[in-house]
Amino acid sequence: MQLINPRMVQELLDKLQEQDLYIHLEMTTGAYASHEDESKFTASTFIKNGMVRYMHGSIAGFGPYRVGLKMEQGWIYAQGLTHIEETETERLIMAGHDSEGKLVVALQLSKEPF
Repeated sequence: MQLINPRMVQELLDKLQEQDLYIHLEMTTGAYASHEDESKFTASTFIKNGMVRYMHGSIAGFGPYRVGLKMEQGWIYAQGLTHIEETETERLIMAGHDSEGKLVVALQLSKEPF
């Protein structure tokens, strides 16, 4: 993965809009690490292979970035994105990593299931 290039992400968002897509969206504040320190508050969100169709997608920020997907009836929003899989041209695969390199957030869109 490489650091996000906002122009590249916007081009992929534009290319994928108005299509039925599979989404993977994940966020964690360290849910897998609470066994090491019970005082830590942990939270997580996970959806894999849900279907989504958005009318408009946009990337904003200066790094970490946020991506919003405007649907007919609502929004999907991910913030804290830092990296993109640069070899993908038909799928959008992004992740956000903390200062220790641990995954904090992931947003992925594809025409095929993950």
